Amino acid sequence: MITQDGETRTKVRKEKTLDSPLAFVYDNTGNRNQVIDMEKIVRQGLLYDFYGELLTEHQRHVYEDVVFHDFSLSEIAQEQGISRQGVHDLIKRCDRILAGYEQKLKLVEKFRRTQKMAGEIQGLLDEYTKKKEPDLLTRARVLAGKIGEE
Repeated sequence: MITQDGETRTKVRKEKTLDSPLAFVYDNTGNRNQVIDMEKIVRQGLLYDFYGELLTEHQRHVYEDVVFHDFSLSEIAQEQGISRQGVHDLIKRCDRILAGYEQKLKLVEKFRRTQKMAGEIQGLLDEYTKKKEPDLLTRARVLAGKIGEE
């Protein structure tokens, strides 16, 4: 799309295919380019890091191929001797299983809170190095205590 001042703009549209639910950017000529949903990939990676060992070996292998190796459903289906729909269903099932573990155990949530507090402590210590205000150390100790309670 070309604006009144002559600039070119792109349209972003979400499309769901069997291979992956990605956003595509359409340029002014109608060509489409994939935009990877990074937030989803990071979440899948974290869930897998914490709970992946609880999946079966077959589930782990297929899930790794999709999430970490970016194989298409067709490539995995051919390799595993199953249908694309079977691969799609397996990935969705793994996503639900991993999300269910997180809902019950909340390890990723605790990890993210701990990461945030560690970052705050680092910031307080950096600030203390510059200003030498004892209150900053006290605040850092309080945060460190919270991490220990997690």
